[in-house]
Amino acid sequence: MANKQVEKNSITKKSENVSDWYADVIIQSGLADYGPVRGTMILKPYGYALWENVQKALDAMFKSGGVENAYFPMFIPMSLFNKEKSHIEGFSPELAVVTIGGGEQLSEPLAVRPTSEMIMYQEYAKWIHSWRDLPVKINQWNNVVRWEKRTYLFLRTLEFLWQEGHCAHATHEESLEMVLRALDWYRQIYEDFYAIPVVLGVKSQSEKFAGADSTYTVEAIMPDGKALQACTSHDLGQNFSKALSISFQDKNGVSQYVWQNSWGFSTRSLGALFLTHGDDSGLVLPPKVAPIKVAIIPIFGKKDDQVLKYCEKIKQTLTNSPSAYPGRIEIFDDSEKSFGWRVNEAELKGIPIKIAVGIREVQEKAISYSFRLFAMDNKISKFEDLPEKVEQFLSQIQNQMFENAKTILRANTHLVDNYEEFKERMLAGKGFLRAFWCEDVGCEQKIKEETKATTRCRSLDEKEDIGKCVYCGKSAKFRWYFAQAY
Repeated sequence: MANKQVEKNSITKKSENVSDWYADVIIQSGLADYGPVRGTMILKPYGYALWENVQKALDAMFKSGGVENAYFPMFIPMSLFNKEKSHIEGFSPELAVVTIGGGEQLSEPLAVRPTSEMIMYQEYAKWIHSWRDLPVKINQWNNVVRWEKRTYLFLRTLEFLWQEGHCAHATHEESLEMVLRALDWYRQIYEDFYAIPVVLGVKSQSEKFAGADSTYTVEAIMPDGKALQACTSHDLGQNFSKALSISFQDKNGVSQYVWQNSWGFSTRSLGALFLTHGDDSGLVLPPKVAPIKVAIIPIFGKKDDQVLKYCEKIKQTLTNSPSAYPGRIEIFDDSEKSFGWRVNEAELKGIPIKIAVGIREVQEKAISYSFRLFAMDNKISKFEDLPEKVEQFLSQIQNQMFENAKTILRANTHLVDNYEEFKERMLAGKGFLRAFWCEDVGCEQKIKEETKATTRCRSLDEKEDIGKCVYCGKSAKFRWYFAQAY
């Protein structure tokens, strides 16, 4: 996505060009900017505040599951990286490698962290000796680098922010339980906070994480019909523990290798948020993650002091009231900008509620509400009802956004039983296709080559059935989700 300079408060319409709209709205709303290195991104305060709200929600979930935060180095010796064969093969095309440090050639190249399995697990081998040392449940909030060829703000950047959880257990059953628990934490963020319905499933063998036995995924569909791998959780089996000798004595004194899992959620998820809910006027942010939940916009005239005093009273009342929504209350009081400009700015930023304040509101002790979700009509309440009404409206907005997104998912999910229809739908690049697949990698590759569609997942809810592979016609047991993807 090329750098594009646009006039402040002016964006391409989403209905005309999604790609240009996406870049415009991120830059103009103050979420982020392009970094000086191709494919890098600067998270500005408004965008980082949004990420902080997500961090806060996720971190509480992790800690409820006994997961502790730590931090490990971002430089990984290549000799360590090479110990797990499939892992290094999977990441080699994306690795950034440091060969010079302090002006001198390094004796051993260092990989810049694309993920932390190897750097963390060598320590686990030192820490774990007995069944009493298990489980180990550690998460870290950090940055990672993956040298992508095609980059898009938030969706695919060379460096991005995320969390990565890494756990070690005495049994496979415990480890798999953790894999699925993390997956459900991610589902909660998408559905309960982002207001985006998702599909939970398992990846095909060719699409799984390098070094995993199985990869579980959260998949979302965007309004343009393309899929987004929203986040993943991996059953690593004993692949890393055997490579790095992470073993323990069980209760019977027998030496065993630990069972491991890893799971990650990144700033990429915010790209899905913007694409799903945004419209021609800019961002539309769900109240549970919006950095600013209410914009108070004064209407300037002859009695500005009274108007501004009333605005401040509204702000303090809402700021001091208990709320389920973490966003700030802001007064858009730049008198150099027109009332209309300030309203448009609040809409561009996706702020859920706007409160307009003029001399009439001051005199009548009233509150005039309008909403970023244009399906909701403007409302007026008494001042004393302010906190209750705002909380009610925020809840209504959150719920309505989820319902709107579920409509998009339903409209973009299609049951397909023959390859001709499959190709026609993929030619239009539209949506999830649920089709029987024999699970042969050859068919999977041919479908990708001919339609650009990849297997997204087999849903965790999918029931075994009797069918024929949409490509080769051989016997198949399950329908899989296919789609073109970001």
